[in-house]
Amino acid sequence: MAELTTFEPPQASDCCGAEAQASCCEPAVKEDCCGTAIETGGCGCDAGQLETDGIRETVRTKYAAAARQATDAGSWCCEAGFDPADTGAQTFGVALYGEEGENAPQAAVNASLGCGVPTAVAALQEGETVLDLGSGAGADVLISARRVGPSGKVIGLDMTDEMLELARANAGNAGVSNVEFVKGYLEDVPLPEASVDVVISNCVINLAADKRRVLAEAARVLRPGGRFAVSDVIADPDMDAATRADMAAFTGCIAGALTEQDFRAALTAVGLTDIEIRETHRVHEHASAAIVRARKPEASS
Repeated sequence: MAELTTFEPPQASDCCGAEAQASCCEPAVKEDCCGTAIETGGCGCDAGQLETDGIRETVRTKYAAAARQATDAGSWCCEAGFDPADTGAQTFGVALYGEEGENAPQAAVNASLGCGVPTAVAALQEGETVLDLGSGAGADVLISARRVGPSGKVIGLDMTDEMLELARANAGNAGVSNVEFVKGYLEDVPLPEASVDVVISNCVINLAADKRRVLAEAARVLRPGGRFAVSDVIADPDMDAATRADMAAFTGCIAGALTEQDFRAALTAVGLTDIEIRETHRVHEHASAAIVRARKPEASS
């Protein structure tokens, strides 16, 4: 991690060229990028290792605490989330799994912090290799392991030691042998190119500082014809700047979210096709949970 005291921000003039702006800002705030750079002496938006490290550490701290709580109490206690009908319905976590949750140990499902159930729409087949980005306590990995069977394999990727330890314990208790949990970042997946058949994720991509890099990595590790099937948070087009800027909301799957239009554009940019984005339920006044699916084209003959 970069040392905050020695980080030298680039000059504003270096940040505001057309090439730099293409990568330093989310589309919704791109027009403000130069102003932010001049004002702060940095590139603004999601640019720079300093901000990436800051976001990672914020997320890591929150999810490490959740893992410890799940380990100690057997579940993770979270707020119900946005409920327009004010019924007290939970919009994140275990309540979303339904019958799908019966395919993993209850301890793993209880510790879920996700906003959906990607395994329900990934159409997993026996013998496939699956990568779960931000695998947390391992619920979606263990559900997937049953679907792909002994001839398949599921890899869970997470950056939080406490979550990895919890996931490995849950896999051991389940007696599952076709899974592996590895430490790493979503922006730098430690797997070879074209090595997995399916990429899944549950409300994690929106936590990354560089979401386009995450999607590029997902496309890189997918085999030709491979599938991308994730649950994630989609921001409303009119999400206000204050909500986007709220660092605390990163750990609640809100502030980092792309709009549907931005998500489609980002998936297209990394070469994925057959894009489908379907809202499932509201999770915030300014955002919804959604199923996002796409496919990597078959190799050209």
